[in-house]
Amino acid sequence: MTLSHYPATYTITTRWEDEDVYGHINNVVYYSFFDTAVNGYLIDTTGLDIRQLDTYGIVAETGCQFMRELRFPGDVEVGLKVTKLGTSSVVYEIALFQGDDDEPAAVGRFVHVYVSGTDRAVTPIPDVIRTVLEPLTADPA
Repeated sequence: MTLSHYPATYTITTRWEDEDVYGHINNVVYYSFFDTAVNGYLIDTTGLDIRQLDTYGIVAETGCQFMRELRFPGDVEVGLKVTKLGTSSVVYEIALFQGDDDEPAAVGRFVHVYVSGTDRAVTPIPDVIRTVLEPLTADPA
């Protein structure tokens, strides 16, 4: 699966602190990249500070399959797609690419469940969010 298989991309620049004593980006940082890419995409495409919405997505599940190392310095190109868009939840597939390698360094699963900001009750995905997620459900041509 190459970056072209993802309907949206987001770029993250690695930082000195991301690399561990073994000389590669530590595995826990991959999860931070997932969170940054999803929320960065939502902020960029809605034009809103999503933290100010009455409802917001909480991370209910994450997973990652590691294929190769990422390193500092360098940009990480993140591919985003939605594999399931429900009433109150969304499941993302996220792939991390670096350099000229066509294959991802990692592929993750990231689940947001939308809740009310007042009582944390599960609630429908806001229309402004759903509108920018729908294009991510299609495979690029």
